[in-house]
Amino acid sequence: MANVIKKNFSNPDELREPDKMKVEFLEFPSGKVARLTSQPGWTWTECVSPIAGTETCQAHHLGVVTKGDLTIFGDDGSEETFGPGDAYEVLPGHTAQVNGDEEVECFEFSSETAETYAK
Repeated sequence: MANVIKKNFSNPDELREPDKMKVEFLEFPSGKVARLTSQPGWTWTECVSPIAGTETCQAHHLGVVTKGDLTIFGDDGSEETFGPGDAYEVLPGHTAQVNGDEEVECFEFSSETAETYAK
C-alpha cells in the first residue's frame, strides 16, 4: 500500500441518489469519506425515511458542514442548526432538514454511516 493515497469526489467510488440528495463515497483502506449534498426542501423524513424504513435516522454521523444551513432534531428533544465550518457528531435517533434556498454540503468521516446511509 502506498503511503499517500489521493482520490477526488469528481470520480466517487460509489454514488447514492435519494430524493433531493446526492451521497458520494470515496473508499480508503482505513475507511470511507462521504460528501452529502442536499437540495432546498430536503427533509430526512420525506427523502430518506422511505429508504431506511425507520421513522428517524439510526446512523451515527461525524462530519462538517461546508455550505448551506441544516437543522438536526434529536429524538430526545434536542435541536441544533449548523452552517459552514460547523463540525458535528450526531448519534442515532434524529431527523434533519435543509433550511432556506441554498443546498447543504457536508463531508462525513464515519465508516458506519458510509456503509448504511440511504441504502
